Amino acid sequence: MTVQDTPSTGTARRGEFAELYRRVAEAGLLRRRPLYYACRSAGLFAALAGLLAWFVALGASWWQLGLAPLFALALGQLALLGHDVAHRAVFADRRTTDLVGIVLGNLVVGMSYGWWVDDHNRHHAHPNHEGRDPAADAILFARTAEQADRARGLRRLMARYQAELFFPLLSLQALGLLVATGLTLTRGTVRHPVLERTLAALHYVLAAALTVLVLAPLQALAFTALFGALLGVYLGCIFAPNHKGMPLTGPGAQRTDFLRRQVLPSRNLRAGRFVHFLFGGLGHQIEHHLFPAMPVPALLPASRIVRAYCAEIGVPYAEAGLTACFREILRDLRAVGRSVPARPEAVAAEAAR
Repeated sequence: MTVQDTPSTGTARRGEFAELYRRVAEAGLLRRRPLYYACRSAGLFAALAGLLAWFVALGASWWQLGLAPLFALALGQLALLGHDVAHRAVFADRRTTDLVGIVLGNLVVGMSYGWWVDDHNRHHAHPNHEGRDPAADAILFARTAEQADRARGLRRLMARYQAELFFPLLSLQALGLLVATGLTLTRGTVRHPVLERTLAALHYVLAAALTVLVLAPLQALAFTALFGALLGVYLGCIFAPNHKGMPLTGPGAQRTDFLRRQVLPSRNLRAGRFVHFLFGGLGHQIEHHLFPAMPVPALLPASRIVRAYCAEIGVPYAEAGLTACFREILRDLRAVGRSVPARPEAVAAEAAR
């Protein structure tokens, strides 16, 4: 089970996308980079091992809270490595891809690999398409006035103030992944339920044992809460600029070609090398959607080819700096939130019309 690669059917590669594919392939940007991923993996696991040693050596101290951001960064980066593995950017063999992906996802990060692949497949097939893309129907945020209007109770109140609550709500992302993992593995709706359950259980048993044995109870609770919140914000801030605030299509939208379906709802991040490192290459979201199996080092040179080609054929190519991205996201969320009536009597009056 792997995340969908670039469509292999003849239909998908005809016309404009076929020409773009040819240019990118001739530039050598589709070949795998095993040395890059070997070095990246070694560096990340060395960093995680160093953090664990530091955690144990520091002992029962409130200074441990200072390590929580570093653990969140390390686990987030390992999750991004798992993302590349799932897209078959690392291994060509499907069985190896699944095995390494399950080890990274379930054992190292604590997230169901099978659930994530299924969720991500649907996102890549129909990005920003309401009813088809899970990210477009997220629980935490209303992307359209219709979604906000369907919300009830606390969810409706959250929708009204979602721009102001944006970053606090992102802190719940890691908890959401934990819940989705628990539900998926309880139901067994993955291809390798026994292996996924075993490795996920091992992850949480080891994490709980290490935390409880090293820290005092209140310190363990504070550390776990801070780590989870920071990991959620980190992952949320990586994925939010990619599509939020970009055009959202509905169930009745006309089917379009692969190139436009991937480019138009996606946004690239205009930033330096350090920010792109933090984003694990996903700041080049347009290129990632067009060529999902493309390794991270090839995304930047590919963006030059894709940008020029989009200008050549008249397809809008969205780019923005980090601050501008979040400004656009908050503006979009605020506009949707304002469509929600403020008071219950206003809601009743609106329904009576």
